[in-house]
Amino acid sequence: MSIITLTTDLGTKDSYLASLKASILSEIEEARIIDISNEIEPYNILQASIVLKNCFKDFPLNTIHIVAVDDEISIEHDHIAVYANGHYFIGSDNGIFPLVLDDFKAEKIVSLNISQKTDNLTFASKDVFSIAACHIARGGTMEIIGKPLLDFNTKKNILLPVIENNIIRGVVTYIDNYGNAITNIKKEVFINNIKDKEFNILFGRENDGIIKISNKYKDVVLAEKLALFNSNNFLQISINQGKASSLLGLKFFDVIRIEF
Repeated sequence: MSIITLTTDLGTKDSYLASLKASILSEIEEARIIDISNEIEPYNILQASIVLKNCFKDFPLNTIHIVAVDDEISIEHDHIAVYANGHYFIGSDNGIFPLVLDDFKAEKIVSLNISQKTDNLTFASKDVFSIAACHIARGGTMEIIGKPLLDFNTKKNILLPVIENNIIRGVVTYIDNYGNAITNIKKEVFINNIKDKEFNILFGRENDGIIKISNKYKDVVLAEKLALFNSNNFLQISINQGKASSLLGLKFFDVIRIEF
């Protein structure tokens, strides 16, 4: 039986998450449901894409990932199922899947045509996505529940760093639970441009930047700021046992620049 993961903005305060899980279990009592995160900021597809992108590859092949963020169907945003890199993804065609799968080509995409059990059009994760996920988990094909599409309807909205005049300019794309500020600057981009040159990582109103890349947090003294590449090879601004987001005033979409 395939694993079904949940990445949602449903939170844990209300009954929505329980209803979604109940819908899955009503279809498959032995279903293995894994919460990736249910605390995505409401409608924040960029945050959801980063959270899912960071971990979906760690799951076994044929895992089914339900993504319920800004998932109400509309003329612009259809409900889709995607097969890519050995995994299934179910959600809204609102731009999230091009962000999650920017390193992988989707092998199959279908526009879901599932008949809802209710007339409620605001709870797609329960009334559409869970049904699609259970169908696939039972070994059903995507073509039975959807019409094949050639590509995503939504254009890719990938945030890429800008490189010009010996400056790499990126942005903070995610603040994790430890207050680490994760950027969109990949290790490959850094290495290909910096090479053996001296550099200075600057942000906000900071005049005193970071001039080296650390391998671990304890490479610097307690409460000192540092830069390192995280497990997904993105540049991260941190403080050893401190919250960089609050102590350094770093926020979502703040500019990070590397002068070299």
